[in-house]
Amino acid sequence: MNNGKPIVILMADDDKDDQLLTQEALQESRVNNTLILVNDGVELLEYLRGEGQFKDQEHIWPSLILLDLNMPRMDGREALAKIKADPRLRRIPVVILTTSKTEEDMLKGYDLGAASYLTKPVTFEGLVELMKALGTYWVEFVELPQTLNGECNG
Repeated sequence: MNNGKPIVILMADDDKDDQLLTQEALQESRVNNTLILVNDGVELLEYLRGEGQFKDQEHIWPSLILLDLNMPRMDGREALAKIKADPRLRRIPVVILTTSKTEEDMLKGYDLGAASYLTKPVTFEGLVELMKALGTYWVEFVELPQTLNGECNG
């Protein structure tokens, strides 16, 4: 068990409203976390690799990635494929959190290595409940290695 240690969540979503709602839902659900936000797959990979705008920034290695599928520049499917193909990144659990309910997107997500596929709830209350369940699962039940990687740069 994680014994209530804070979980570091890296969320890739281009919708500022969804980012804000997720941040508020995590606070409301009392999940012990740090939430880091990026706007698309390009920024997600730059963050993880310590490149681009994140090159000279000190940043925290995520315990979990929340990934939207439909984003500009690089969508979630392509970003997931790149994460799972990279030996440094592939152990990070990726949870797809999207509005898409299509069977094709679900199958593709799991085929690419997603740990879970969740559909965004339509209400804030539903999102709070989802974040509570997600937090309980990833914080209290899942055992993640202490040295998942430890840092982004390097």
